[in-house]
Amino acid sequence: AVGCPLSPTGAQTTQLLAEPPWTPAVLWAQVTLTCRGLGTAGATIWYKDGHQWGQEASDRLIVTESGTYTCDRPGTGLSPPMPIVNGERSLLLQVPARALLEGDMVRLRCRV
Repeated sequence: AVGCPLSPTGAQTTQLLAEPPWTPAVLWAQVTLTCRGLGTAGATIWYKDGHQWGQEASDRLIVTESGTYTCDRPGTGLSPPMPIVNGERSLLLQVPARALLEGDMVRLRCRV
């Protein structure tokens, strides 16, 4: 058969992407979060620390406070959590904010 079969339930998920793409994300790095999933961008609901956050229904959110962020899209559900740390007066070891596999070459970043 030509084409790909429909993915099983749960395989299609909501993703939460950070720019700049490093984790842990730090507040002073002027982080923008983007919610990717099924449904329209205008149907996105944002949560910070488990409570609904922000007034505008948009797939992008400029982070102004530290906390743990998630987003919800009607077609694919809730994203995995994205912690944003304050980062003041601390030394942070950051890794790329993507799935990493054993054996991958990884660039690390030390921020202060």
